[in-house]
Amino acid sequence: MQTTCTSWLRAGALALGLTAVTIAQAAGTWPDRPVRIIVPYAAGGTTDFSARLVAQKLAEQTGVSFVVENKAGGSGTIGALQVVRSAPDGATLLTNDTSYAMLPALFADLPWDHAHDLVPVTTLVQTPVVLVVPANSPFKTLDALRTYARQHPGKLNFGSGGAGSSAHLQGALFNKDAGVDITHVPYKGAGEAMLGLVSGQVDVLITAAPTAMPQVAGHRARALAVSGAHRLPALGDVPTFAEAGLPAFNVVNWFGLSAPKGTPPQVIQTIASDVRKALADPALKARLAEQGAEPGGISPEEFAARIKKETAVWSDTARSAGITPH
Repeated sequence: MQTTCTSWLRAGALALGLTAVTIAQAAGTWPDRPVRIIVPYAAGGTTDFSARLVAQKLAEQTGVSFVVENKAGGSGTIGALQVVRSAPDGATLLTNDTSYAMLPALFADLPWDHAHDLVPVTTLVQTPVVLVVPANSPFKTLDALRTYARQHPGKLNFGSGGAGSSAHLQGALFNKDAGVDITHVPYKGAGEAMLGLVSGQVDVLITAAPTAMPQVAGHRARALAVSGAHRLPALGDVPTFAEAGLPAFNVVNWFGLSAPKGTPPQVIQTIASDVRKALADPALKARLAEQGAEPGGISPEEFAARIKKETAVWSDTARSAGITPH
């Protein structure tokens, strides 16, 4: 009887051990099924471009299908909420961007816990922002623009894709860092804001490099400064904000992947590792460079710290600009 009990105990322990191993292996095996990547905006933007570029490379690497789905609306909240409510198994991911860190400054009551319900995985792409003025603007340098703006508060204006948009908050941050008062003019989208600039309706626009570069190349806009630690090869004669005398303004737009809370840490690390491998592909890096973008690939911990820091910065910026959550 004792021998039988001992055998059962050993068998049970072995079964439990095998179960634990199986669970651990399953948690670390990714992808084991088709993966959906939710883009919380309409197709065609930089967020969508980043998701599709990396999804294609991940599919090639793993032999598993990666499907990009656009779920636009609510400043990105509709798509984000869908991922929050998804199973935490690595089969549904969110491609979010800098605007995600701005949501608490814009919405008084988000339908999920902004700090905990999505787990940052890694960045896909990062793009500097460029401060542009119309091609016929009298301002040839950032210093000339700042000097005039300081001497004439409220005289100049800057465009954005709408009240509470990323360009609005970035313009407000520029006002704060540069010590100027340039009036905000909201448009119905980033495209309209750029049209407003090139037509001379607004004096200044701060926008992502991929949006600015075609207008600068076509001599419809003039770039005065670019964010980031170094100049863009495609805009080699345009100084960084630091070189132009404004080191405090160092906004860089990021686009990254997040997963639902509860996704196993092994899966998070595997996704991050596979994305880094995809981003190392020379052809992919060349395509990004053409758009004035750089590959991401930071660790989940670094990504989480970045979102936390930027959320605080943008909330403070919104308060300073008189933008209240609604």
